[in-house]
Amino acid sequence: MNRRLALLALPLLFAVAGCTGGSTDDDPAPRPAAAERPSPFEDCAALSTPPGAGSPGAGTTSPGATASASPASGTTASASPDSGTTPSASPASGTGTSPRGAVLPELTLACFTGGAPVELRSVAGPAVINIWASWCGPCRKELPAFQRLSERADGQLQVVGVNTRDSRRGAQSIGEDYGVRFPILVDQGDALQRELNRNAFPLTLFVDADRRIRHIDATGALDDAQLATLVRTHLGLKVSA
Repeated sequence: MNRRLALLALPLLFAVAGCTGGSTDDDPAPRPAAAERPSPFEDCAALSTPPGAGSPGAGTTSPGATASASPASGTTASASPDSGTTPSASPASGTGTSPRGAVLPELTLACFTGGAPVELRSVAGPAVINIWASWCGPCRKELPAFQRLSERADGQLQVVGVNTRDSRRGAQSIGEDYGVRFPILVDQGDALQRELNRNAFPLTLFVDADRRIRHIDATGALDDAQLATLVRTHLGLKVSA
């Protein structure tokens, strides 16, 4: 009799064991994939549109602007013999290897936000193009000043970043942590720096309305006052510091 009762109880014991034997800690349910964080940067669709085009003030020259924003932009302050140095720049900023006066290199770069790749020569000037990476200390230091320049330019010029030798996560974090919003192109192969024969970080190009490079700065982290001086000297535009 006892043996029969034991046999009848076995299925019940196995059923109980099956419900309680597995721990959720040992065999966790798979988590859904985390959604990709939205890009902090603006898209690149408007980069080929000249600064100020379509705005109420388009077609009028701002109080501090000069002919650098007109078709005659080949004659700017940087074309003078002594334009290699400015009050805010060290002598190293005017090195003889700068392709001053050359058109932007013929390169096609991806936009950080996706979409169609961007031909660098299609970027409408006047423009300030900053080459940076998240692991570069001086780059991190100066990026907020470039963001403020893009806000203070009031449609006179556009600020563009070129992120190179970097990870997407690193660049994304910089945009989020430092409040950088201007459009970012991606150049993981150093193509732009190789075309310019430069390997410095950070590196900043000052490009006129004819898409010609008027100055390349590699003096280190730039602040608001230095950027305002460089923009005035090489692009003939007045922006507040």
